[in-house]
Amino acid sequence: MIKHKSNSTTAKSGKVILAGAGPGDPELITIRLSKALQRADVIITDRLVNPAILKTFANDHAQIILTGKQGYSDASVTMKEINILVRKYAFEGKTVLRLKGGDVAFFSNVLDELQNLIKHKIPFEIIPGITAASGASAYAGIPLTARGYAQGVQFLTYYIEDQFMPEKWKQLATSTDTLVFYMSASHAIDIADKLMSYGAKVDTSLAVIEQATTSHQQVHTTTLSQCKIDFNNKSFSSPSLMIVGKVVQLHISFNWLGSLEEGTVFKQLI
Repeated sequence: MIKHKSNSTTAKSGKVILAGAGPGDPELITIRLSKALQRADVIITDRLVNPAILKTFANDHAQIILTGKQGYSDASVTMKEINILVRKYAFEGKTVLRLKGGDVAFFSNVLDELQNLIKHKIPFEIIPGITAASGASAYAGIPLTARGYAQGVQFLTYYIEDQFMPEKWKQLATSTDTLVFYMSASHAIDIADKLMSYGAKVDTSLAVIEQATTSHQQVHTTTLSQCKIDFNNKSFSSPSLMIVGKVVQLHISFNWLGSLEEGTVFKQLI
Protein backbone atom coordinates (compact mmCIF):
# COMPACT_ATOMS: atom_id res chain seq x y z
CA MET A 1 0.00 0.00 0.00
CA ILE A 2 1.24 3.49 -0.89
CA LYS A 3 0.12 6.36 1.32
CA HIS A 4 0.18 10.05 0.54
CA LYS A 5 -0.57 13.12 2.64
CA SER A 6 -4.13 14.36 2.42
CA ASN A 7 -4.95 17.00 -0.16
CA SER A 8 -4.90 20.33 1.67
CA THR A 9 -7.98 21.45 -0.25
CA THR A 10 -10.13 18.69 1.25
CA ALA A 11 -11.25 18.21 4.81
CA LYS A 12 -10.89 14.46 4.67
CA SER A 13 -9.47 11.93 2.24
CA GLY A 14 -10.56 8.34 1.93
CA LYS A 15 -8.76 5.55 0.14
CA VAL A 16 -8.96 3.96 -3.29
CA ILE A 17 -8.44 0.25 -3.97
CA LEU A 18 -7.64 -0.66 -7.58
CA ALA A 19 -8.48 -4.34 -8.00
CA GLY A 20 -8.79 -7.05 -10.64
CA ALA A 21 -11.93 -9.20 -10.44
CA GLY A 22 -10.57 -12.05 -12.53
CA PRO A 23 -11.85 -13.42 -15.85
CA GLY A 24 -15.41 -14.28 -14.81
CA ASP A 25 -15.69 -17.25 -12.46
CA PRO A 26 -16.52 -15.72 -9.05
CA GLU A 27 -14.43 -18.38 -7.32
CA LEU A 28 -11.31 -17.04 -9.03
CA ILE A 29 -11.17 -13.78 -7.11
CA THR A 30 -8.48 -13.36 -4.47
CA ILE A 31 -9.06 -13.51 -0.72
CA ARG A 32 -7.75 -9.94 -0.51
CA LEU A 33 -10.37 -8.75 -2.99
CA SER A 34 -13.16 -10.54 -1.12
CA LYS A 35 -12.15 -8.60 2.01
CA ALA A 36 -12.02 -5.33 0.05
CA LEU A 37 -15.53 -5.96 -1.28
CA GLN A 38 -16.73 -6.35 2.30
CA ARG A 39 -15.31 -3.05 3.52
CA ALA A 40 -15.80 -0.80 0.48
CA ASP A 41 -18.26 2.07 0.79
CA VAL A 42 -18.39 2.65 -2.96
CA ILE A 43 -17.68 0.12 -5.72
CA ILE A 44 -16.99 1.59 -9.16
CA THR A 45 -17.03 -1.44 -11.42
CA ASP A 46 -16.47 -2.17 -15.10
CA ARG A 47 -19.51 -3.66 -16.84
CA LEU A 48 -17.70 -6.90 -17.74
CA VAL A 49 -17.17 -7.82 -14.09
CA ASN A 50 -19.41 -10.80 -13.30
CA PRO A 51 -22.43 -9.46 -11.34
CA ALA A 52 -22.32 -12.64 -9.23
CA ILE A 53 -19.08 -11.36 -7.66
CA LEU A 54 -20.81 -8.25 -6.38
CA LYS A 55 -23.93 -10.16 -5.34
CA THR A 56 -21.91 -12.75 -3.41
CA PHE A 57 -19.10 -10.73 -1.84
CA ALA A 58 -20.00 -7.03 -1.67
CA ASN A 59 -21.38 -5.68 1.59
CA ASP A 60 -25.09 -4.84 1.56
CA HIS A 61 -24.53 -1.13 2.19
CA ALA A 62 -22.02 -0.49 -0.60
CA GLN A 63 -22.99 1.91 -3.37
CA ILE A 64 -22.35 0.18 -6.71
CA ILE A 65 -21.70 2.26 -9.82
CA LEU A 66 -21.41 0.62 -13.27
CA THR A 67 -18.81 2.14 -15.58
CA GLY A 68 -16.50 1.10 -18.38
CA LYS A 69 -17.04 0.08 -21.96
CA GLN A 70 -19.83 -2.26 -23.02
CA GLY A 71 -19.26 -3.14 -26.64
CA TYR A 72 -18.19 0.47 -27.30
CA SER A 73 -21.80 1.53 -26.80
CA ASP A 74 -23.20 4.87 -25.72
CA ALA A 75 -23.56 3.36 -22.25
CA SER A 76 -19.81 3.63 -21.81
CA VAL A 77 -18.44 5.99 -19.17
CA THR A 78 -15.32 7.94 -20.14
CA MET A 79 -12.05 7.71 -18.24
CA LYS A 80 -12.40 11.37 -17.29
CA GLU A 81 -15.81 10.72 -15.75
CA ILE A 82 -14.51 7.69 -13.86
CA ASN A 83 -11.64 9.73 -12.41
CA ILE A 84 -14.07 12.41 -11.30
CA LEU A 85 -16.22 9.80 -9.54
CA VAL A 86 -13.20 8.29 -7.79
CA ARG A 87 -12.04 11.70 -6.54
CA LYS A 88 -15.54 12.70 -5.42
CA TYR A 89 -16.03 9.73 -3.13
CA ALA A 90 -12.43 9.60 -1.91
CA PHE A 91 -12.65 13.27 -0.89
CA GLU A 92 -15.79 12.40 1.07
CA GLY A 93 -13.60 10.12 3.18
CA LYS A 94 -14.99 6.89 1.74
CA THR A 95 -13.23 3.65 0.84
CA VAL A 96 -13.58 3.38 -2.93
CA LEU A 97 -13.10 0.06 -4.71
CA ARG A 98 -12.31 0.53 -8.41
CA LEU A 99 -13.05 -2.91 -9.83
CA LYS A 100 -11.82 -4.09 -13.22
CA GLY A 101 -12.22 -7.36 -15.10
CA GLY A 102 -9.21 -9.67 -15.21
CA ASP A 103 -6.08 -8.08 -13.78
CA VAL A 104 -5.93 -4.38 -13.04
CA ALA A 105 -2.93 -3.71 -15.30
CA PHE A 106 -3.42 -5.88 -18.41
CA PHE A 107 -4.68 -3.71 -21.28
CA SER A 108 -6.57 -1.32 -19.04
CA ASN A 109 -6.44 2.40 -18.33
CA VAL A 110 -4.83 1.92 -14.93
CA LEU A 111 -2.03 4.38 -15.76
CA ASP A 112 -4.56 7.20 -16.15
CA GLU A 113 -6.19 6.22 -12.87
CA LEU A 114 -2.89 6.04 -11.00
CA GLN A 115 -1.88 9.45 -12.31
CA ASN A 116 -5.23 10.83 -11.17
CA LEU A 117 -4.68 9.48 -7.63
CA ILE A 118 -1.10 10.73 -7.39
CA LYS A 119 -2.03 14.17 -8.71
CA HIS A 120 -4.72 14.58 -6.06
CA LYS A 121 -2.72 12.93 -3.28
CA ILE A 122 -5.28 10.18 -2.67
CA PRO A 123 -4.03 7.07 -0.81
CA PHE A 124 -4.39 3.83 -2.78
CA GLU A 125 -3.45 0.19 -3.04
CA ILE A 126 -3.43 -2.29 -5.94
CA ILE A 127 -4.88 -5.81 -5.76
CA PRO A 128 -3.93 -8.03 -8.72
CA GLY A 129 -6.37 -10.42 -10.35
CA ILE A 130 -6.22 -13.42 -12.66
CA THR A 131 -5.88 -11.98 -16.13
CA ALA A 132 -7.98 -13.22 -19.06
CA ALA A 133 -5.05 -15.04 -20.66
CA SER A 134 -4.49 -17.19 -17.57
CA GLY A 135 -8.18 -17.87 -17.01
CA ALA A 136 -9.02 -18.61 -20.64
CA SER A 137 -6.01 -20.83 -21.25
CA ALA A 138 -6.52 -22.80 -18.03
CA TYR A 139 -10.24 -23.39 -18.57
CA ALA A 140 -9.60 -24.36 -22.21
CA GLY A 141 -6.76 -26.75 -21.34
CA ILE A 142 -4.15 -24.75 -23.29
CA PRO A 143 -0.87 -24.37 -21.34
CA LEU A 144 0.57 -21.17 -22.80
CA THR A 145 4.25 -22.08 -22.43
CA ALA A 146 4.10 -25.89 -22.61
CA ARG A 147 7.60 -27.33 -22.93
CA GLY A 148 8.28 -28.43 -26.50
CA TYR A 149 5.43 -26.30 -27.83
CA ALA A 150 6.36 -22.69 -27.04
CA GLN A 151 9.43 -20.82 -25.82
CA GLY A 152 7.44 -17.96 -24.34
CA VAL A 153 4.24 -15.96 -24.60
CA GLN A 154 3.45 -12.51 -25.92
CA PHE A 155 0.40 -10.51 -24.77
CA LEU A 156 -0.98 -8.26 -27.50
CA THR A 157 -4.03 -6.36 -28.67
CA TYR A 158 -4.96 -5.45 -32.23
CA TYR A 159 -7.79 -3.17 -33.30
CA ILE A 160 -6.60 -1.10 -36.27
CA GLU A 161 -5.07 -2.26 -39.54
CA ASP A 162 -1.84 -0.28 -39.29
CA GLN A 163 -1.25 -0.87 -35.57
CA PHE A 164 1.90 -2.95 -36.15
CA MET A 165 4.80 -2.07 -38.44
CA PRO A 166 5.99 -4.72 -40.94
CA GLU A 167 8.98 -5.53 -38.70
CA LYS A 168 6.61 -6.37 -35.85
CA TRP A 169 4.42 -8.59 -38.02
CA LYS A 170 7.50 -10.46 -39.24
CA GLN A 171 8.67 -10.98 -35.65
CA LEU A 172 5.25 -12.30 -34.61
CA ALA A 173 4.91 -14.52 -37.67
CA THR A 174 8.28 -16.22 -37.18
CA SER A 175 8.22 -16.40 -33.37
CA THR A 176 7.99 -19.69 -31.47
CA ASP A 177 6.10 -17.85 -28.72
CA THR A 178 2.40 -18.29 -28.04
CA LEU A 179 0.55 -15.15 -29.13
CA VAL A 180 -2.36 -14.02 -26.97
CA PHE A 181 -4.55 -11.26 -28.42
CA TYR A 182 -6.81 -9.37 -26.02
CA MET A 183 -9.97 -7.67 -27.33
CA SER A 184 -9.13 -8.70 -30.89
CA ALA A 185 -11.40 -11.62 -31.77
CA SER A 186 -13.40 -9.53 -34.24
CA HIS A 187 -10.15 -9.12 -36.20
CA ALA A 188 -9.21 -12.83 -36.17
CA ILE A 189 -9.33 -13.23 -39.95
CA ASP A 190 -7.25 -10.10 -40.53
CA ILE A 191 -4.68 -11.20 -37.95
CA ALA A 192 -4.44 -14.67 -39.51
CA ASP A 193 -3.94 -13.18 -42.98
CA LYS A 194 -1.27 -10.80 -41.71
CA LEU A 195 0.66 -13.54 -39.94
CA MET A 196 0.62 -15.79 -43.02
CA SER A 197 1.67 -12.95 -45.31
CA TYR A 198 4.75 -12.39 -43.12
CA GLY A 199 5.82 -16.01 -43.02
CA ALA A 200 3.76 -17.87 -40.41
CA LYS A 201 3.01 -21.52 -41.18
CA VAL A 202 -0.48 -21.86 -42.62
CA ASP A 203 -1.29 -24.81 -40.35
CA THR A 204 -0.54 -22.81 -37.18
CA SER A 205 -3.36 -23.40 -34.70
CA LEU A 206 -5.66 -20.63 -33.51
CA ALA A 207 -8.36 -20.52 -30.84
CA VAL A 208 -10.96 -17.95 -29.87
CA ILE A 209 -12.33 -18.37 -26.35
CA GLU A 210 -15.60 -16.62 -25.57
CA GLN A 211 -16.63 -15.65 -22.02
CA ALA A 212 -13.83 -17.70 -20.50
CA THR A 213 -14.27 -19.38 -17.09
CA THR A 214 -18.03 -18.78 -17.09
CA SER A 215 -20.91 -21.18 -17.75
CA HIS A 216 -21.15 -19.61 -21.23
CA GLN A 217 -17.56 -20.42 -22.23
CA GLN A 218 -17.10 -21.51 -25.84
CA VAL A 219 -13.81 -22.51 -27.49
CA HIS A 220 -13.50 -22.24 -31.26
CA THR A 221 -10.38 -23.72 -32.88
CA THR A 222 -9.07 -23.46 -36.42
CA THR A 223 -5.80 -22.78 -38.27
CA LEU A 224 -4.48 -19.63 -39.87
CA SER A 225 -5.38 -20.86 -43.35
CA GLN A 226 -8.86 -22.07 -42.33
CA CYS A 227 -9.69 -19.02 -40.24
CA LYS A 228 -11.31 -17.14 -43.12
CA ILE A 229 -13.57 -20.12 -43.84
CA ASP A 230 -14.41 -21.13 -40.26
CA PHE A 231 -14.91 -17.64 -38.88
CA ASN A 232 -16.48 -15.96 -41.91
CA ASN A 233 -19.37 -13.72 -40.80
CA LYS A 234 -19.01 -15.05 -37.25
CA SER A 235 -19.29 -12.72 -34.27
CA PHE A 236 -17.94 -13.55 -30.83
CA SER A 237 -19.49 -12.59 -27.51
CA SER A 238 -17.58 -10.15 -25.33
CA PRO A 239 -15.21 -10.74 -23.72
CA SER A 240 -13.30 -12.98 -26.12
CA LEU A 241 -9.62 -13.84 -26.26
CA MET A 242 -7.56 -15.23 -29.14
CA ILE A 243 -4.61 -17.60 -28.78
CA VAL A 244 -2.29 -18.39 -31.70
CA GLY A 245 0.40 -21.07 -31.61
CA LYS A 246 1.23 -24.74 -31.39
CA VAL A 247 -0.09 -24.96 -27.82
CA VAL A 248 -3.66 -24.63 -29.10
CA GLN A 249 -3.37 -28.24 -30.27
CA LEU A 250 -3.33 -29.31 -26.61
CA HIS A 251 -6.93 -28.19 -26.15
CA ILE A 252 -8.21 -31.49 -27.55
CA SER A 253 -6.26 -33.54 -24.99
CA PHE A 254 -6.68 -31.32 -21.95
CA ASN A 255 -10.17 -29.86 -22.36
CA TRP A 256 -11.13 -30.76 -18.79
CA LEU A 257 -14.12 -28.42 -18.71
CA GLY A 258 -15.79 -30.11 -21.66
CA SER A 259 -15.20 -33.56 -20.18
CA LEU A 260 -17.31 -32.84 -17.08
CA GLU A 261 -21.05 -33.18 -16.85
CA GLU A 262 -22.83 -29.99 -17.84
CA GLY A 263 -23.15 -27.68 -14.88
CA THR A 264 -20.73 -29.54 -12.60
CA VAL A 265 -18.20 -26.74 -12.39
CA PHE A 266 -20.68 -23.91 -12.11
CA LYS A 267 -23.52 -25.34 -10.00
CA GLN A 268 -22.32 -23.53 -6.90
CA LEU A 269 -21.94 -20.22 -8.72
CA ILE A 270 -25.60 -19.76 -9.64
